[in-house]
Amino acid sequence: MMHVQDPVDPVETTALLTAALRAAESGREDRLYKDPYAAALVGDAGPRLLAEIRAATFPPDGPRSVPSTPDYNAIRTRFFDDLLQEAVQDQGMTQLVVAPAGMDSRAYRLPWPRHLRYFEVDRPSVLAFKEERLRGVDPRVDHVTVAVDLTADDWEDRLRASGYDPSTPSTWLLEGLLYYIPEKDTERMLERVGAFCAPGSRIAADLVNSAALTLPHMRPLLDVFSGWGCPWLFGSDEPEALFERYGFDVAAVQPGEPGAHFGRWPDPVPDRAVKDVRRVFFVHGQRR
Repeated sequence: MMHVQDPVDPVETTALLTAALRAAESGREDRLYKDPYAAALVGDAGPRLLAEIRAATFPPDGPRSVPSTPDYNAIRTRFFDDLLQEAVQDQGMTQLVVAPAGMDSRAYRLPWPRHLRYFEVDRPSVLAFKEERLRGVDPRVDHVTVAVDLTADDWEDRLRASGYDPSTPSTWLLEGLLYYIPEKDTERMLERVGAFCAPGSRIAADLVNSAALTLPHMRPLLDVFSGWGCPWLFGSDEPEALFERYGFDVAAVQPGEPGAHFGRWPDPVPDRAVKDVRRVFFVHGQRR
């Protein structure tokens, strides 16, 4: 059997972390979802990654000052699970694009309508690693992998060649991506996605605010990601305006607000007018 090396790019470490967190969530009695494939996807790296995050999140010598990563990840996963499942019930919504796909297993663990084609876009090394870890498991949807780096000049051509039709509506999920890339690259990514999807298409993404990148009490968590070689690089205090520039009318909800709580968010949610506080946004909306 061919053995694929673990992903070594720093951003791919965050994909393994997501799988580790989903495996841990799946073992909870109060879990918000069940991901039966997450443990296999993260493999032996899980305990180390979780230990580093937990040490930063729950320090033994003082109160927690950073967001609860396990609760955040659980809420984010469930929020986007529900949003994607709702979006594709429309018979005219025949395409779903998950970019980057990372270690996400929604194509395997959730039911999907028969009219849907599900595209996973990520680097060749990530998709090869994932294929080996899920060997023998069949996706529950018409599933297409597109092995291309999202920074490549031709990812649109590669996606089109794989069967994606930019003239018909699609749903896009950009999960765990935008805060790891510089502002100009985020702007370019949204510009390219906006230009490559038809009016009526749906989009969803997560995003932090600017203060989350600089507040001193965020340092323990930021240092973990910096130590892995994937620092947080971009945040926006006006996610609605950011997406509007590229043709999307969106809403931004914070974990803990109605529709994004699920009984799990442990912290107060300050009003959007309050300055110099950390925030995370779940952005979702439609292409005009």
